[in-house]
Amino acid sequence: MTETIRIMIADDHPIFRFGMRTLIDATSDMSVVGEAATGEEAIALADTCVPDLLLMDIVMPGLSGIEATAHIHERHPQMVIFIVSMLDDESVFEAMRAGARGYILKGTAPAEMLAAIRAAASGEAIFSARIAERLTAYFVKPSVQPTREVLAFPELTTREREILVLLARGFTNTNIADRLALSPKTVRNYISEIFTKLQVADRSQAIVRARDAGID
Repeated sequence: MTETIRIMIADDHPIFRFGMRTLIDATSDMSVVGEAATGEEAIALADTCVPDLLLMDIVMPGLSGIEATAHIHERHPQMVIFIVSMLDDESVFEAMRAGARGYILKGTAPAEMLAAIRAAASGEAIFSARIAERLTAYFVKPSVQPTREVLAFPELTTREREILVLLARGFTNTNIADRLALSPKTVRNYISEIFTKLQVADRSQAIVRARDAGID
């Protein structure tokens, strides 16, 4: 990436914020543009500095990081909100529903953390290995019910609903292409159209929409 990634940090632990700022400021393609210690501060500061990417803790005084994420996502839907937390429980699903585009655990190696930030800023949905395992266990189910698909998303075509179901079951683009005898480019085009129609930013949010609609 040629442009500097403008990053805001929201965490109630000053030592963690200092460590992240030190790590980020040592790079040539990122800079910290603001710090917040509470959910309320995060909302106000996000409005002021409008970063490219917001590193958000979950447990903070006052509003939680998840509540703050929902507020900020509503005001700034293009802002990448990336959860950095000690929690590896159901909070990941709540964070995704609130609008977070990634979730990584504190204690992640510095090089991996920086790589995750760059990937998230580029539009990828990034998760720590333990979080990814939890997501896989939650989303991968043996069957779907076609009637639910039709009722849940009438705006989708039959093929788009079929691909959404496969996404919800944990299939990769390559898996979907092989299963449906489509080219990888065609699958990417279908998925892009699904994102547009469902008004979601990435596949993780699309999966949450599918699960919330009852597609198992």
